Amino acid sequence: MRFSANLGFLWKDRSLPEAIRAAKMAGFDAVECHWPYDVPAAEVAAALGETGLEMLGLNTSRGDVASGENGLSALPGRETDARAAIDEAISYASTIGAANIHVMAGFASGEEAHRCFLANLGYACKAALPHGITILIEPLNHYDAPGYFLSTTEQACMIMEELGAPNLKLMFDCYHVQLMEGNLTNRLKRLLPVTGHVQFASVPDRGPPDGGEVSYSYIFGLLEELGYDAPLGAEYKPVGSTENSLGWMARQLRDA
Repeated sequence: MRFSANLGFLWKDRSLPEAIRAAKMAGFDAVECHWPYDVPAAEVAAALGETGLEMLGLNTSRGDVASGENGLSALPGRETDARAAIDEAISYASTIGAANIHVMAGFASGEEAHRCFLANLGYACKAALPHGITILIEPLNHYDAPGYFLSTTEQACMIMEELGAPNLKLMFDCYHVQLMEGNLTNRLKRLLPVTGHVQFASVPDRGPPDGGEVSYSYIFGLLEELGYDAPLGAEYKPVGSTENSLGWMARQLRDA
């Protein structure tokens, strides 16, 4: 079992290059991030090269955060901004060797938003294909992100089937899926073939995975049985220092 440190939540008190180095020291096999755009890509690439870690993925820009935006690609009338954000993400990801880009939908609803999201995803998939980059879409729960356009794996699967792009995959975040849909075992069994990345955190507090209502020792074992061997994304919010929250990983690797 291999793990990726999501640096959007872990080591937030450090610069992104320093967080990459901290993840290496802690024993992670890869890293991922949210919005790295304030840090020159060359600095991130240098830290990745130094540590030998792969950056698994990053997100497209949220847009105007001050006004409450959380993604642009399902917002009718914002197509120009959405595609600029996609271009920015592809340029950054290709520079640092990131394999995946999560295209954020944003707060929207209805058929017009659906058509807008499909069109922007089609643009993203076509633009990312020459770079060998996979486009991910991630359902977010309505407790943390009320009004977010994409909220269930069923909706995501319908979008992926309708678009039919070979490099469009599901981001299966166990935290979000458990809160919205539950039944993680059967959903993982059914959806793993269309899944590009798996993330986890405790439910319902989004803390380290050794508490809450989900048995991650079981989930990790299930994923191994299903043949999933890519690093799993630790996207949780530590209480206190990140280092003090990593007992779950030591126990998991010891008991594996």
